[in-house]
Amino acid sequence: MNILISNDDGYRAPGIVALYEAFKNLGHVEVVAPELNNSAKSNALTLNSPLYVHLGERGFRYVNGTPADCVHIALTGLLDFRPDLIISGINNGANMGDDTIYSGTVGAAMEGYLMGIPSIAFSQVDKGWEHVDVAAQRARSLVNAFIKKGLVRHFSADQARTEQQPWLLNVNIPNLPMAEQKGFKICRLGRRHPAEKVIAQINPRGETMYWIGAAGPAKDESEGTDFFATRHGFTSVTPIQIDLTDYTAMAPWTENFIDVL
Repeated sequence: MNILISNDDGYRAPGIVALYEAFKNLGHVEVVAPELNNSAKSNALTLNSPLYVHLGERGFRYVNGTPADCVHIALTGLLDFRPDLIISGINNGANMGDDTIYSGTVGAAMEGYLMGIPSIAFSQVDKGWEHVDVAAQRARSLVNAFIKKGLVRHFSADQARTEQQPWLLNVNIPNLPMAEQKGFKICRLGRRHPAEKVIAQINPRGETMYWIGAAGPAKDESEGTDFFATRHGFTSVTPIQIDLTDYTAMAPWTENFIDVL
């Protein structure tokens, strides 16, 4: 098995270290991650400045760029193999509901998916890394189940071009000890209220600076959502698609603009 691990918290973050330790004996595992924290970078690619790859502790490679940069570089020239699975995380905090639009953790996994490789974004619900080793073991057990079902398997380079079927999952794990962890639930994304107000401060030079406010609380946390599942001790598993087309709105828009289209 060939596995690529990345994240958005940086290559030294406890989450990616725990993930590597949980997966390192599953096959050939490589880590290519941002040099620094790149939270909320979504799918951003660096196009106007050069990117550099360096070797760090544990043999992890780090890049002076975004999470998507790391996966893109890894898949288009850095690695001498094609991964069978791409894992991103473990993120320091939830990526549920609207978070997935902004998440660098999800962005890294999505880059792998766009390149045709099964990819998973893992996050812990609460910040602070409490029980991160448990979260890593939960991630490993989920992937083990996928391997048994044949959803993840090793492909030769030639096979991968024609046989490997990509999919993308967003997984959120409660910060609980193993004894209190419940099962896995397939969920839809919930919704958040709009973000909190921007925080304005005056810097030492008298200039106003702005800090983006905190994410809003859950708006739709009803049964069936990722918010509901994790609040009840379950690990939420949400299949994600890339097509943003609002198919239900196509007919009304066509009717309204039939004369000008």
